[in-house]
Amino acid sequence: MRVKLSEVLTQTGGHLIIDGSMSTGLAQLGCTMKDSLWTARILAEQPEKVKEVHLAYFRAGADCGITCSYQATLPGLEAHGYSLPEAEAIITRSVKVFLEARKEWWDEEGRKAGRAYPLCLGGCGPYGAYLADGSEYRGHYGVAPAVLKQFHQRRAELLWQAGADLLLFETQPSLAEVLMEAEIAEQLGADYWISFSCKDGQFTNEGDTLTDCARILSKDHPHLRMLGVNCTPPQFMTEAIASLQQGTQLPVAVYPNSGEIYDAVTKTWQGAGEKLQSFGTWAQEWYQAGASAVGGCCQTAASHIKKVYEVRQALLRPGK
Repeated sequence: MRVKLSEVLTQTGGHLIIDGSMSTGLAQLGCTMKDSLWTARILAEQPEKVKEVHLAYFRAGADCGITCSYQATLPGLEAHGYSLPEAEAIITRSVKVFLEARKEWWDEEGRKAGRAYPLCLGGCGPYGAYLADGSEYRGHYGVAPAVLKQFHQRRAELLWQAGADLLLFETQPSLAEVLMEAEIAEQLGADYWISFSCKDGQFTNEGDTLTDCARILSKDHPHLRMLGVNCTPPQFMTEAIASLQQGTQLPVAVYPNSGEIYDAVTKTWQGAGEKLQSFGTWAQEWYQAGASAVGGCCQTAASHIKKVYEVRQALLRPGK
């Protein structure tokens, strides 16, 4: 029985909390992610570490979490020596590890605390993530639609068949690619959520307006459940919420990065970024601007999600 986004939104007073960065959580556990497989390498070799990160986010207050499958792609895994059956098993494992962590946390803590049963979001990165050259922050791959469909199809099937509650097509720079992914999800009969990577609060990284994207996707996509923006600097989130809301009645989600710049050569984040010590203040602003879900992306950790949880509790306190 899959958990429904609408049910969790109701249980959380319309203030859903998304988890934070998988890569940052793994790095805090001492994991090294320097090759093109990134977090998928840890999923393949040390899945217990992935489970530990999921548990940390549940304990911090997350009502939903993203499977460790953003960089787990069939061509990427096969290029690193895994057979097709092994690659498919690794992608499926990302859901299994999440579900194990969810059950463990629920039995030990969640049920007694009266928390919502967390949503499992089957994480699907864009084609640019597979290229491992920072293309998810640029778009314009110059790839034929048939190539994109083949790339996305099987992973979406595997994540859905493994038991994800929704498919999450995240860090998407391109409306054209998103429309291809939406078609796949609709054909599967899978509920899904789309989140764009953006250059500012109005435009995706490929140059589409968020309002136009929201307007187009809100038509003839009955299984689409939420739209959002992620892995984009936090200072753009409030405007991004307004931009999306101008084109859709669907719930809106934001989960930014730290505002630093990704170096695809060193696989590290560079620059000062925003002061994430004030993440709770940001979260309050985004909820008050109309976001239905708030969390963190690259360079955020369980400590930031805990701040979002504290803000949510304060907003829902009687008299507020």
